[in-house]
Amino acid sequence: MSETRSAEAPTVMRLPQYTKADQEEILGNSDDPFGVASTGLTWLPKEEHFGIRHEDRLVAHTGLLRLPVSIGDTKTEVVGVGGVAVAPGMQGQGLARLVVTAALEHARTMGPQHALLFCRPPLVPLYQRLGWHPLDKDVIVEQPAGRLVTMPLRTMVMPLRNGARWPSGPVRLFSLPM
Repeated sequence: MSETRSAEAPTVMRLPQYTKADQEEILGNSDDPFGVASTGLTWLPKEEHFGIRHEDRLVAHTGLLRLPVSIGDTKTEVVGVGGVAVAPGMQGQGLARLVVTAALEHARTMGPQHALLFCRPPLVPLYQRLGWHPLDKDVIVEQPAGRLVTMPLRTMVMPLRNGARWPSGPVRLFSLPM
């Protein structure tokens, strides 16, 4: 059942925090709200949060986090984007575009040249419509106990500056994924 659209245009706001209760407000109480539990990965919490409220309920979220990465011989940082969520009854109304776009506007002030996200293959077309580009290279990420694993999800990148080009070479994230 779809919720009715409000006459008021949705507005993205910066959230002071984002808790498990906030996530459940958007996605409900599920053991695997993002559909990635089968990867067995441990994920980092995000540090910057953006959301949309509809009738006093949080209905969309995107989180950001600066992370160290190497691309070939280049050591740099990226802004990791994650925790993108839209309440099931609110999907198809452009809320993902709004909340991701607002988060990326903030990401442009954080310093790194690129944003990076990991997503399930069915979501690749959505992110491509938002301007993201699939990365055709494996990405190595850290896991607890010093393990290094190849990211099983699709990696996508977006330049945060005009003229920013993703370097060539192997990609290694020097942290847990976001």
